[in-house]
Amino acid sequence: MTHSSRSTTLIACALALLAAGLFAVMPAPVRAAVDVDINQGNIQPAPIAVPAFTAADARGQELGADIARVIAGNLNGSGYFRPLDQGAMVERNLDINVQPRFGDWKSVNAQYLVNGQVMQDADGRLRVDFRLWSVFNEQQLMGLQFTATPENWRRIAHKISDAVYKQLTGEDGYFDTRIVFVAESGARGKKVTRLAIMDQDGANPSYLTDGSYLVMTPRFSTNTQEITYTALRPDSARIYLFNIESARQEVLGQAPGMVFSPRFSPDGSKVAFSIERNGNTDVYVKDLRSGVQSRLTTDPAIDTSPSFSPDGTKIVFNSDRGGAPQLYVMNADGSGQKRISFGSGRYTTPVWSPKGDLIAFTKQEGGQFHIGVMKPDGSGERVLTSSYLDEGPTWAPNGRVLMFSRETSGSPPRLWTVDVTGRVERQTAYPGSATDPAWSPLLK
Repeated sequence: MTHSSRSTTLIACALALLAAGLFAVMPAPVRAAVDVDINQGNIQPAPIAVPAFTAADARGQELGADIARVIAGNLNGSGYFRPLDQGAMVERNLDINVQPRFGDWKSVNAQYLVNGQVMQDADGRLRVDFRLWSVFNEQQLMGLQFTATPENWRRIAHKISDAVYKQLTGEDGYFDTRIVFVAESGARGKKVTRLAIMDQDGANPSYLTDGSYLVMTPRFSTNTQEITYTALRPDSARIYLFNIESARQEVLGQAPGMVFSPRFSPDGSKVAFSIERNGNTDVYVKDLRSGVQSRLTTDPAIDTSPSFSPDGTKIVFNSDRGGAPQLYVMNADGSGQKRISFGSGRYTTPVWSPKGDLIAFTKQEGGQFHIGVMKPDGSGERVLTSSYLDEGPTWAPNGRVLMFSRETSGSPPRLWTVDVTGRVERQTAYPGSATDPAWSPLLK
């Protein structure tokens, strides 16, 4: 895990990157349905063409090329699509109001085609139209229009990616999201750690703290504008609530001993966390409206890493009350505590899927660390990844993809993703050392 501190100046710079533009969405008729089976045994990525979006001027053409590049990168990163190289495309400067020359796209084996147009309205706002086509069926599948301020062109690209992904897979997209994490720098033994935030594809990284104190376990609220995290100083451990929009920060909890592992309830009204006192660690929850703090576990063991179910009625946590860390589920008031993991190894950092159907976790066994999933009753356990050190999973808002940190022997930790089948595993584009990722909900 990592740790870091806060700089108001740096945060103010980050706010410009996080500000969400308002997008007008106008759907065009959907004329066909398709199916990219993302649950099949051997995934063969579907070839998809995303040529540069057209525009009337040089600046618009530059943005059109950038938007197409981001869309192609998102779809490629999902593992379910294989974007064609720009040099392989025969038909160029497509008019979105004219049906493509499907024969040209069949000749390069494109299964789908995404083309678009970039324009700037009289008020200076950017307007982007796009179309999704089935090449082999020679049909339009989708058409949408988005508007935003020019600096928010990336969000338009992410929203188009989400729309294409959902149309072709039937699953909600996850591209218009952010990741908060702990960034590391410096030599071993002199590590500097900072709270950081970026787009899910690794773009626009910025730092919310300055490295003067340690930070760990940042987590998003469901409103995407608040983060909770633990700050460690020589004389104290505190849980903070940090508002991204206003840069306001306040202490949630400070108590004798160690306070850590905060996580919001689904409605954002409560935060669950752990307090360690005299060798005993228990799970607590604090109501942010009333300020009332309640103790949920009283076992003389280490109970930590609480995570709410999506409906807010239950909490999964890990405890070594049975001799080694295992996963337990309890009602949100602390009643009905029940062990759900019974495999060999040590189970930690559980996190409930946004769909409610799975719980992800870190498992240490056989000299390696793994990211795995199981059903909420403990059945159906599956290991998705294995390496020298994989830990700290976080769910994409569609419940289809997990991000985690991976450290290989002799190399610093990096952020990786894996889908719930375990077949699509990729390193993220962020180039630096990073741990403790947390995925935001879809931005609004």
